[in-house]
Amino acid sequence: MTTLVTLPVLLPILGAALTVIGSRSARLQRLIGIAVLAVVSAVAAVLLVVADRSGPIVAELGGWPAPVGIVLVADRLSALLLLISTLVTLAVLVYAIDQRITDYGRDTASTTFHPIFLLLSTGVSLAYLTGDLFSLFVAFEIMLAASYVLITRRTNASRIRSGMTYVIISLTSSLLFLTTIALVYAATGTVNLADLSARVAVLPPGLQTLLACMTIVTFGIKAAMVPLHFWLPDSYPNAPAPVTALFAGLLTKVGIYALLRTQTLVFPQDRPSALLLVLAALTMLVGALGALAQNDLNRLLSFLLVSHIGFMLFGLAVFDAAGVAGTALYVVHHITVQATLFLVSGLITRRTGTVAIDQMGGLAQRAPFLAVLFAVPALTLAGIPPTSGFVAKLALLQAGAAAGLSTALVAGVVIVASLLTLYAMVRVWIRVFWGTEKEPLPDADPADELVVGTAATSRPMYAATAGLVAVSLAIAAAAGPLSSVAGRAGVDLTDRLPYVTAVLR
Repeated sequence: MTTLVTLPVLLPILGAALTVIGSRSARLQRLIGIAVLAVVSAVAAVLLVVADRSGPIVAELGGWPAPVGIVLVADRLSALLLLISTLVTLAVLVYAIDQRITDYGRDTASTTFHPIFLLLSTGVSLAYLTGDLFSLFVAFEIMLAASYVLITRRTNASRIRSGMTYVIISLTSSLLFLTTIALVYAATGTVNLADLSARVAVLPPGLQTLLACMTIVTFGIKAAMVPLHFWLPDSYPNAPAPVTALFAGLLTKVGIYALLRTQTLVFPQDRPSALLLVLAALTMLVGALGALAQNDLNRLLSFLLVSHIGFMLFGLAVFDAAGVAGTALYVVHHITVQATLFLVSGLITRRTGTVAIDQMGGLAQRAPFLAVLFAVPALTLAGIPPTSGFVAKLALLQAGAAAGLSTALVAGVVIVASLLTLYAMVRVWIRVFWGTEKEPLPDADPADELVVGTAATSRPMYAATAGLVAVSLAIAAAAGPLSSVAGRAGVDLTDRLPYVTAVLR
């Protein structure tokens, strides 16, 4: 079992190397990418089953035990997020492969796309599984280095501008993270998360507060928490649809995971956090209101992404097992639904030739399957029963209502933000799918990856998107068992003992 923990990190690295070696064969590259992610998905499923039955699985790299050596840890939370993230990554890769075949031909290989795509998966897997802060920093740098390439591929002016914004903010966040690690090590003599859970507790309260706030700011930037969110709506909408879907589904959630892990394990609280409650409420409202002001479909979805980061922060802010479990459940739901919506946006854009909502219309008549692919995740994001979004929001509302007056008030903001999300989705539906379909606009930039017209979108792209819709429906259908796993994960996170004991045995 300890060997299995290393495979989600090692296999994508090996796959990336093989895709570089086989860069002259497009078919070989595609086969390697799909096979690697399929195997990692299977490994993640096994890790989740074993971790749920027997507790955290720990792999000591190089034979050095914690806290001296580097360890990889698969517990209920990390294995669950690893599984859903890899499934989403696999679906996005299928979509991206077919888009490249449709746009550039079946025999067109790439020396960058497939290796970088798999390296991004490596960074995500390492972030979920690592047991120390410095390896978490390395994981973020792997993700960011890969994302720099993906967000600026086949550059045009808008992508260069968005790429510069993304790079500057990411480097600033990385510098702050490295500074935080240095201060933590100077104060405690360790960066191992399990070891820090005991050592940070004996530090002066003021120093504990400073270090906790630095981690909140660091991971808040990566998660696009208000007021640190401004970079996301300017960066994500300009990337190709599969890249945007992957970023929206995974990268911000890795920031949320880092917040969950560090705040519960290293900086625990025995009562709701007033700071996080305020930040959660602001994030929900600012993101939702920002979405209502957008005419660009991708920017609208980007602001809704920001808004729903606030839902996850709210569960963490409650700081009890029920709240943390609600956040874990919401992350699982949101990874799937947000990636799906951006893939659907890519399909809509390819058909209409524009991202401007007011220049679309009538797609429900000409493309009814596309309308269904949008309607299901849109209703899920808004939290309409009996979707997975409703199940996750109900868990958050129950946790907030039970934790006291302040959390109950923020739970009211959850309802308001959900209604605003529903209004934004209904607005998109009316303008994009009702009325008379307009003629596709000519491609303003033939050098980009947008090809206009129904013939430019083939079945595998729809199949990959439909697969993610099916995953979202499966999450709703398995709400009972999944909620139970998330509940046990929440107990583990707030108890801390199972994780610490497994790592420092």
